[in-house]
Amino acid sequence: MNLLTTILSIAVILSSILAIVSFWLPLMSPDYEKLSPYECGFDPMGSARLPFSMRFFLVAILFLLFDLEIALLLPLPWGDQLASPITTFSWAAAVLVLLTLGLIYEWLQGGLEWAE
Repeated sequence: MNLLTTILSIAVILSSILAIVSFWLPLMSPDYEKLSPYECGFDPMGSARLPFSMRFFLVAILFLLFDLEIALLLPLPWGDQLASPITTFSWAAAVLVLLTLGLIYEWLQGGLEWAE
């Protein structure tokens, strides 16, 4: 019980010290550089509040979709350890065919063209 009390008290004291230091450490008077919008190290060309193009969102959604595909197919090499590996591989092939057909459709519709 003594060890548990010591560990808890050290954790509480350390957390309190870090919280107090984090409030005292930063500057409370922001300067011009802190208030200006950050655009990859370059000076902003215009207003930072302009809306993004829908093409940007389309490419971002496609990236997330194919990133999710990789996450879903990552455990596929362990699928041959199951009772019926043919079923596992057929479902994986169905996912890949569906995503490939979706990619072909977007390509043919011109959804992947950045410039109009």
